[in-house]
Amino acid sequence: MKKVLSFLALCFVLLSSFVLRPTADGYKVGDKATDFKLKNIDGKMVSLADNKAAKGYIVVFTCNTCPFAKAYESRIIDLNTKYAPLGYPVVAINPNDPAVAPGDSYAAMQSKKYAFPYLQDESQQVAKTYGATRTPHLFVLTRQGTDFVVSYIGAIDDNSEDAKLAKTKYVENAMTEILAGKPATTKETKAIGCGIKWKRA
Repeated sequence: MKKVLSFLALCFVLLSSFVLRPTADGYKVGDKATDFKLKNIDGKMVSLADNKAAKGYIVVFTCNTCPFAKAYESRIIDLNTKYAPLGYPVVAINPNDPAVAPGDSYAAMQSKKYAFPYLQDESQQVAKTYGATRTPHLFVLTRQGTDFVVSYIGAIDDNSEDAKLAKTKYVENAMTEILAGKPATTKETKAIGCGIKWKRA
């Protein structure tokens, strides 16, 4: 019986990995992030290179419809409010296929009035390149010369339901160390959220 349960558990893990990560690759901490050019909700194309003053970015894959993304929306806004003046603005990217999740269409995205870019990853290639699997899934990038290097990957904090009950604020802790010129002590955590709605084959 134990062997059967172990086999089923292994199958579940393998299936989950296949569903959540369509490519075997994805960024690890220390990797250089390739720039992208995606359409913002104002119709303009946005890339990392556009902001010459940026010391880095807080890139978050999120969406309109996921309950976890909704729960974290105000916290994402707060991250931009706190860190954009310090050179680390938020860039939000919606990777969901609107054919699977109609509430994540470009038109629906335009209802958001963020103070930071909210980009549509229509091809889903950026999400695949980053290795994003969930919404929200966050990547802190730090400028090194002309490159942006991945410094943190994962969750915003340890409570997806209530910000007030969060005991460990992963991103804020990482940012405190990064802004002090140190590497983040906790470089990666598990992103908690809805699986990205990939295009159907």
